[in-house]
Amino acid sequence: MFHFTIFVTVPKKNCSLFREQVKALFRITNLEQARALKNEILEQFSEEKGYQIASCTCLDEGFEDAFQYVIVGQAHTRIRSTNLLERLNQEVRRREKVVRIFPNTASATRLIGPC
Repeated sequence: MFHFTIFVTVPKKNCSLFREQVKALFRITNLEQARALKNEILEQFSEEKGYQIASCTCLDEGFEDAFQYVIVGQAHTRIRSTNLLERLNQEVRRREKVVRIFPNTASATRLIGPC
């Protein structure tokens, strides 16, 4: 949620450099390097009119929360999602809407399961 808020508040015109630097910031897996890059971004863009209030303030205040995945245990370059499980649940709901009432557990398993 944090990075979407930053990109929403960025001016549409001439923002490609800012966007690329923030994206590069989130690819870093070392917390100290990420802090250094964040400070560089803030120094570079905090004086510009469209970036100072919303984007730079949001980046500064939400940085530690956004980088908790680096602090806790082993750093991951990609955060995992539950999209696969959500898709499976959606498919089960789609199939069960057709039947509505199952006479027993075995019939539900046959309809929903791969067998």
